[in-house]
Amino acid sequence: MSDKKNVSRHALTALLEQANGIQVVGSVVGNLDAIEFADVHHPNVVIFNFDGADGEVVTAAEKITGLPGCRCLLLAESFTRPVIRQAFTAGIAGMVQQSASPYRFFESVHRVHQGERVFDTELTVAVLGNNDCPLSQRQLSVLERLAQGDTLSEIAAQLHISDGTVRNYLLSAVTKLGARNRIDALRIAREAYWI
Repeated sequence: MSDKKNVSRHALTALLEQANGIQVVGSVVGNLDAIEFADVHHPNVVIFNFDGADGEVVTAAEKITGLPGCRCLLLAESFTRPVIRQAFTAGIAGMVQQSASPYRFFESVHRVHQGERVFDTELTVAVLGNNDCPLSQRQLSVLERLAQGDTLSEIAAQLHISDGTVRNYLLSAVTKLGARNRIDALRIAREAYWI
């Protein structure tokens, strides 16, 4: 782990220890360590401070959310739409941007502890506001995986479809977006914050 991430983790721990009504029971590095820690110690609220684009963090948070009495709050500078959608549907208790005031952050921790779900308004709009997107959820999934650098065969394997079906989804996405090619379709989807 980089020194910057260690400083960030220690700074967040120190900030939480200053808050009234919050007791820090531990601080760990990595998703697997977080799952193991939560399984042993059963904290009420687990906070993941991450880059906002890592779906594996959401997967780890979902596993922790499945433990009795554990809830998760995600903290990042910004979040990608796929991660927001994944967290929202996975039952994650909250997502807060790092730019939030300390008061807002502590309030979010307390509300998550009380059983509420806390998502910043703009994050909720990002999840629900895809009304202007002409692409189907499957087309978006294919584009998202393509944007992550997956090959057509890898996308097919992950989505349990054939290579030809992946090509068809990409071709239809290019057509619907009026794009010149796959790369242009990716650009259009990114600029519209659909992926």
